[in-house]
Amino acid sequence: MNPPSSAFFAGLKAVVPMLIGAAPFGIIYGVLVIGAGLPVVLAQAVSLIIFAGSAQFIAAQLIGAGASGLVIVLTTFIVNLRHPLYSASLSPYLKDLPRGWKWALSYLLTDEAYAAAIAHYRDNAGKANKHWYFLGAGLGLWTCWQASTAIGIFLGTEIPRAWSLDFTLALTFIALVVPALKTRADLAAALVGGVIAVAAYGLPYKLGLILAAFCGIAAGLFVSRLQK
Repeated sequence: MNPPSSAFFAGLKAVVPMLIGAAPFGIIYGVLVIGAGLPVVLAQAVSLIIFAGSAQFIAAQLIGAGASGLVIVLTTFIVNLRHPLYSASLSPYLKDLPRGWKWALSYLLTDEAYAAAIAHYRDNAGKANKHWYFLGAGLGLWTCWQASTAIGIFLGTEIPRAWSLDFTLALTFIALVVPALKTRADLAAALVGGVIAVAAYGLPYKLGLILAAFCGIAAGLFVSRLQK
């Protein structure tokens, strides 16, 4: 038996270590978006409505650089193309949920929530209330992101640039990926994706990220089929 409350708090507990990286990232976003010229209310509303850390970060940088609205929309759209991949991966475990649950969980879908949820689902496919686990993970990250964004917004430019807090973004993604590398296919996907992401870094509109994602998927599938 796995009651909803147990599943919820298990999901919340799973993302606690990730909050160490997510909180500084949220503060950085808050400082950056104020520096880009957005009003306080609008800056916080972006986190509440969009709730997509990397896309918000890139959008704030583009706004600060004076990019056109079309460029901002297209760039953030491309960066978030990984989310349909996440959704497709989670679909077998959540496809029977009511529409309201699907909408709520899609709003809470982030890199960290996905990493926690998919690892749990693969090891506990037969357990009930799996959506409550996702809800706990997602709400934990959502609360952290809103609070850290607010702190960054109200600190504004008071945080010295010399602190270079942006390194926490890379640490967050490393913490997500490494525990998930359990097979040769996983390792191949991570290595190929990482190499392509670095090699294609200079492509416009962050297209290198999408190219790296598809190359990593292809490498993982190739290695997986070789092992069969």
